[in-house]
Amino acid sequence: MLEQIKNLRERTGVSVMACKKALEEAGGDMEKAISILRQEGIKIAEKKSERSLNAGIIESYIHSNKMIGVLLEARSETDFVARNEEFISFSHDIAMHIAASDPKDTAELLQQPYIKNPGVTVGDYLREMIQKFGENIEISRFVRYNVLD
Repeated sequence: MLEQIKNLRERTGVSVMACKKALEEAGGDMEKAISILRQEGIKIAEKKSERSLNAGIIESYIHSNKMIGVLLEARSETDFVARNEEFISFSHDIAMHIAASDPKDTAELLQQPYIKNPGVTVGDYLREMIQKFGENIEISRFVRYNVLD
């Protein structure tokens, strides 16, 4: 069971106790435990959605052909999360997704299948990060530039 908990934690980034609880509830079924954690992430995100966002970062992504670029504002409750390497990496991944998929607004972005894991939406990925960080985060706004536009 210990190895399963470790594996689930590595795959999801969720706390050891949450992984243990999900695996127990799933009867040891790894995929079912991941599904349980996703559902729990939705509940956590809903609870935290009313919290104010007083910190954040501006992340940029320039595609290798230098013809597409994105500026993204990602917000968090605290500087502690905003400076976290995983939050910065999350923001960069979302900026790269925007460059590739060209969503028209944040609502459309959150409903798109995430390019690095098409099995989840960008909104699902955001909720996973809220669960992982334990505080409210959001993709506030973005702009995508294209040389040919």
